Amino acid sequence: MAGRERAYDLVIRGGTVFDGSGAPGREADVAVKDGRIAAVGAVSGSGAEEIDARGKIVTPGFVDIHTHYDGQVTWDHHLTPSAWHGVTTAVMGNCGVGFAPCRPEDHDRLIRLMEGVEDIPHPVLAEGLPWNWESYPDYLQSLSGRAFDLDVGAQLPHAALRVYVMGERGANREPATPADIAAMAALAKRAMEAGALGFSTSRTLNHRTSDGQPAPVVVLPSVCRCLSSSPCLLLLALGLLARLLERLLLGLLLGEELEVGVVVVLGALLGRLERLGLARLLAGHLEL
Repeated sequence: MAGRERAYDLVIRGGTVFDGSGAPGREADVAVKDGRIAAVGAVSGSGAEEIDARGKIVTPGFVDIHTHYDGQVTWDHHLTPSAWHGVTTAVMGNCGVGFAPCRPEDHDRLIRLMEGVEDIPHPVLAEGLPWNWESYPDYLQSLSGRAFDLDVGAQLPHAALRVYVMGERGANREPATPADIAAMAALAKRAMEAGALGFSTSRTLNHRTSDGQPAPVVVLPSVCRCLSSSPCLLLLALGLLARLLERLLLGLLLGEELEVGVVVVLGALLGRLERLGLARLLAGHLEL
């Protein structure tokens, strides 16, 4: 009998369940065992913990794919306000903005960039960031020993990567040399191997540092060449290519030049574009 009473670790009773499938909400119990949903419906067995959810909505956790917790995640376990709103997974490192990789002399530069793009006050970041990393794998390692109220995924930010490799040249938006691109590609590969979910950048001209300097994100034509074997990144590249073609066609229809701050396409796709003659067409209508 005792085993029956403790059939589950948790049972959420009588809530209105929206399961994410698009189906209408229905009154049901949700049972959890060993960290997984074990039953949904009329659950007869009891749990070690039970929650009365009558009159409340029960849903799967939300995945927030665009956050900027890159600094807050280094000192805060709760990651509010996302944790207050039902988010169970947050993805950070968006818009090409973040804090790794970073050399000590560039700490303030990346803080000013985050302050300008996301309006996170400079004193908060300057006081809160422990800077116990330099490389991107070191940054992930520094987070691995921390516990959070929700799951966190991180992307490699373009601005930090570019400044790390190119220094002042990168910050001043000078063109990357083949050696620069090779170095960025190698660091991007290491970041993915260490656990980065992907690579982020920005195409808007509105992203500036708090003192008005443009974000150091410009053309990066083949930083992911060495990653072309990754199906996830291949899908990402195809999606970006579709967006670029969409913007190109829109510009042609409107008779406007398009300003796109970066083109991130895998080397294999670039080679295909060259063979089709499309790369030259794109270059004529995009700010490369």
